[in-house]
Amino acid sequence: MDGSIARPRPLLALFVRLLAAFALATMAMLVKLAGQRGAHLIELIFWRQALTMVLLGAGMAVTGKLAMLKTQRLPAHARRAASGLFGMIFTYGAVLLLPLAEATTLGFTAPVFAVLIAMVLFAERIGPYRWAAIAMGFAGVVVVMQPFGALHEGVTLAGIAVGLVAPFMVALISFQLQDLNTTENPWSIVFWFAALTTPVAALALPFVIAAHDSVTWSLILGMGFIGAMAQMLLTTSLRFGSAAVILLMDYTALLWATYYGAYVFDTAAPASLWLGAPLIIGAGLLIAWREHRLAKAKRVASAASQE
Repeated sequence: MDGSIARPRPLLALFVRLLAAFALATMAMLVKLAGQRGAHLIELIFWRQALTMVLLGAGMAVTGKLAMLKTQRLPAHARRAASGLFGMIFTYGAVLLLPLAEATTLGFTAPVFAVLIAMVLFAERIGPYRWAAIAMGFAGVVVVMQPFGALHEGVTLAGIAVGLVAPFMVALISFQLQDLNTTENPWSIVFWFAALTTPVAALALPFVIAAHDSVTWSLILGMGFIGAMAQMLLTTSLRFGSAAVILLMDYTALLWATYYGAYVFDTAAPASLWLGAPLIIGAGLLIAWREHRLAKAKRVASAASQE
């Protein structure tokens, strides 16, 4: 198994990505439940990363593929790990501070932030399609969160702020991952992220760890296991299909988050969510479509220049 797409299998890619979206929504639900039972944010991050490191390392050892985890770019992995750890703090923080559906919906703004980062850091020219997507995405945030009016139950300005920093970090990390993917195997990227962040989280454990009952420990370990599976499913989905094709499946996480919110936390999604979420999702799809068109145009131009 290498880092490239072994063979395009779009239906399999869609199915695997669907499972990944379900796993991520389930992980978020377990994070929130464990947090409500007294588990600290740092504890949750530690076990999430430690289990990913152990499961992935053991899996590669059993299959005789440990050599795939070798790297010549440890400093780049360290930078990605630092950003990723910071991002996880805000991602999990958003889940703990906001209702699940709202936290999930804010996460969908990552493609919008990616466009803005490309413009600011890489001087990329932004055309009318992507400007329209940016406007649509943030209009959706305003509709969902209603920050200038009476906030609906469970939503705070602090939660909104944390919920917006999380997708910003996801977008920023995506550029680091693009760079790492030019030389590194995806499994190596996942493993080193977990291996480098687990000791850092462990250093903070003595200051936050607390005694838990068996139910809470089950939630914590279940969260870590499902989080590891979600990471592996995300990586596997990209082996069989392009990101532009399978992006739509990511948005099904909102359906699961809404279900968990209603039936696990007794928090029904407000009407504003169903008005604003399509705007945010539409912005992401518009950006994906435009990026696909731009990439195709570049390939055609490159082929023409070589003739």
